[in-house]
Amino acid sequence: MTAGQLALADDAERARDLRRMKGRATALLLLAAAVFIAVRITWGEDGAAGYVVATAEAAMVGGLADWFAVTALFRHPLRLPIPHTAIIPERKDSIGRSLGGFVEDNFLNGEVIGQRLAGAGLAARAGDWLVVPENAASMADQFAALVRGATEVLRDDDVQAGIEHIVTERLRRLPVSPIVGKAVDVAVEGGHHQALLEAALQGLDHMAVESRPVLREQLAKESPWWMPEPVDDRIFEKIFSGLRRFVAEMLEHPDHEIRRTVDQRVQELAQRLKDSPEMRERGDELRDELLNHPEVRAWIGSLWSSLKEALVSETSRPDSEVRRRIEASIVAGGESLRSDPALQAKVDHWLVSVATYLAEQSRSEVSDLIASTVARWDPDDTARRIEAQVGRDLQFIRINGTVVGGLAGLVIHTLAHAL
Repeated sequence: MTAGQLALADDAERARDLRRMKGRATALLLLAAAVFIAVRITWGEDGAAGYVVATAEAAMVGGLADWFAVTALFRHPLRLPIPHTAIIPERKDSIGRSLGGFVEDNFLNGEVIGQRLAGAGLAARAGDWLVVPENAASMADQFAALVRGATEVLRDDDVQAGIEHIVTERLRRLPVSPIVGKAVDVAVEGGHHQALLEAALQGLDHMAVESRPVLREQLAKESPWWMPEPVDDRIFEKIFSGLRRFVAEMLEHPDHEIRRTVDQRVQELAQRLKDSPEMRERGDELRDELLNHPEVRAWIGSLWSSLKEALVSETSRPDSEVRRRIEASIVAGGESLRSDPALQAKVDHWLVSVATYLAEQSRSEVSDLIASTVARWDPDDTARRIEAQVGRDLQFIRINGTVVGGLAGLVIHTLAHAL
């Protein structure tokens, strides 16, 4: 059953209750009238009959007066245009403004809301609720649905253009040369450049061993035709062995002259990268050239579609890593809220501040909304709506008026005879 159907069913139930109570109040009034007529005709007003007649007469007066008062709130009694009747239809707009002002002054008051929320312990309650796995899963479902909804509402072209602009502009503002210089400094401080040099030397030695036949053949081609082959072999072996010994020495001795030279050159390069205007300009040129490359631009242009696809895929699957991380984060946040008094105080203070601010900023708008909404209602429909809400209880006024009127009549009649 929809919310509208529930509202209609609720209205129908209230209308039945109102008719029932109206019938009871009217039946009591008619009973008083019947007793008054029957006793007066049958026994007159002497003796005990007088007390009954006085009671019934006063009950009728009280019942009729309260019937008039209750009816006058919603319509003209007996459809007679009596002044100051049909109060709600006639003064609907004024009532709407008064209701709006009442809500504004008494419910949307920042001080009242702040006092109410300050002692509510909202943060601790939220923490207790969030640590429950079922609640965390529900929150994760809502968040995932929100993310998917956002990806459907947003225009892909606009989002992609925004991402492309942000990424490109941020990258264009990066000082490439100083960043590379700092990275080189970090590499030098950690000795990573030496590890790279050692790897290069080891690779060179390995390549030389594997390429030995090729190198020997190349030397033979470069040697004069009259050079004996044994001499070529001895020359090649000497050069080849010397090269490998030189590489081995550099690998074995960290303080080798070549390695110190490499250290010095690398440090000089890092300093130039950080300080040299020429290096900065060259770095910026390389950066811009890279950003303008078609493949790089195509990659930047595909960021949103890739991100959107990943978001939809990960948030759609309850067993995805993203969903598990979201749930874990929610539970962790709940644990922090539940166990950290300082965090609770901060969150409570923030909630009170936000609620107070929103109340103060929107109170007049809410008041105007109430007044304008009531002003648009049809007068007779407004009367019916309000009567359906409170009319049942107002019928007790009629019943009480009949009963109290009768008792008052009895007391007055008794006092009159006693005096």
